[in-house]
Amino acid sequence: MATCAKNRTTGMSFTFTAYQPAHADTWNRFNQSSRNGTFLFDRGYMDYHADRFTDASILIEKEGQLLAMLPASREGSTVVSHGGLTFGGLILGDKSGAADVKAIFEQLKDWLMVSGVTKFIYKPVPHIYHRMPSEEDLYALHRLGAKTTRVDVSTTIQQSARLPLAKGRKHAIGKAKKAGITVQKSEDFASFWQMLTHNLADRHAVKPTHSVEEMQLLASRFPQIQLFMAYLADQPVAGVVVYDYAQVTHTQYIGLTDVARETGALDALLEHLISDAFAHRPYFNFGISTCNRGLSFNEGLAAQKEMFGGRTSILQWLELELT
Repeated sequence: MATCAKNRTTGMSFTFTAYQPAHADTWNRFNQSSRNGTFLFDRGYMDYHADRFTDASILIEKEGQLLAMLPASREGSTVVSHGGLTFGGLILGDKSGAADVKAIFEQLKDWLMVSGVTKFIYKPVPHIYHRMPSEEDLYALHRLGAKTTRVDVSTTIQQSARLPLAKGRKHAIGKAKKAGITVQKSEDFASFWQMLTHNLADRHAVKPTHSVEEMQLLASRFPQIQLFMAYLADQPVAGVVVYDYAQVTHTQYIGLTDVARETGALDALLEHLISDAFAHRPYFNFGISTCNRGLSFNEGLAAQKEMFGGRTSILQWLELELT
């Protein structure tokens, strides 16, 4: 049973420091030891597209000790955590509790306002990526009056409670085996990108977020970025770029050919990733099935992902007007 008591955070005082390149090593070390950071927040990843976003990241200290960091970008009078990443959010160490985070956001609001910021957009780290519970930020922003402005449906398999494969998926996997489909890890991003680019242009009239050169650069920096391909007679017919996080394996890009559709090659490839290559990770995530700020829902796409044994986790955006 909860009881209400006097606010004890009034005396807390934090120092906010705008990130500079000289902070890179400190930033990366804290991120690696944090309870909710990912390699997306490593400066080697964040800064690959530094020319497209004005960095507004912040280091937050208390009595000279680094307690939290905020990956962020700025456009005009709006700060986003983070405009160039799928999600951002406050990166926390083990020593920060709910009272600390509440006080951090109260003082961060004032610090941003003094800096001329009028709107704060916050994309928290989804809970499946947390090494331990780390949702103090959501409560703190609720207290400040932040509003949820976007929610995306993302299909996730919890490996310890995976639902059975649907009959359609089992049939496709069996079909792939009969056709002689094989699955291998690959470094041939160029061939995959040709497949992916054609696939996205033909079916969705869009381009990949990353260029092949950018993905090759990031993969060279981060071994967590891996490419797996399905082959028929030594010819690539489907591929998946995987982001392998500590808690989650995420399918960043999926590409396939007509041959893959006919043979069930993609089903076989995905099942290999889920059941073999990354079965040791707590979660396997297929990404979102929504667009238009979460208001358009591709039910068919979500259903296909759910047939592998997953259900919905969410990505959300919160907005706080600074007045």
